[in-house]
Amino acid sequence: MQQLQFEEKWDKTLSEQDRRKIEEVFDETKDHNELDFEPVTLWHANNHKNELLVTVLLHNRATETKSFENVHVVYKTLDEPIAEHDFNVPRLNIPPNTSMPWTFIFPNVKVDDPTLGILLFT
Repeated sequence: MQQLQFEEKWDKTLSEQDRRKIEEVFDETKDHNELDFEPVTLWHANNHKNELLVTVLLHNRATETKSFENVHVVYKTLDEPIAEHDFNVPRLNIPPNTSMPWTFIFPNVKVDDPTLGILLFT
């Protein structure tokens, strides 16, 4: 059974509004069993440093822990890539049958379009 887990810092600082949104999306998507690993885009925004912040709910439905060391991530619409970056996040390890929200920060990317894209991991 899939469980929602928050990284310790997230758990302490997450607003109630954002927590409710994440829990709602978790409830709606947790049982999509087609994929062992599925990122579900929650929202994206630009910060004051002109970085693109993409927040996703990462579903690990596999029997092994999913790690995020030296992964190439592409954020794209159906038509074209918006941003891509290499990430090395050793502290991000998602146990089996666990879902966890995370924000990936893409440097030097400005997005004005409110349409959500999808994350691809290579």
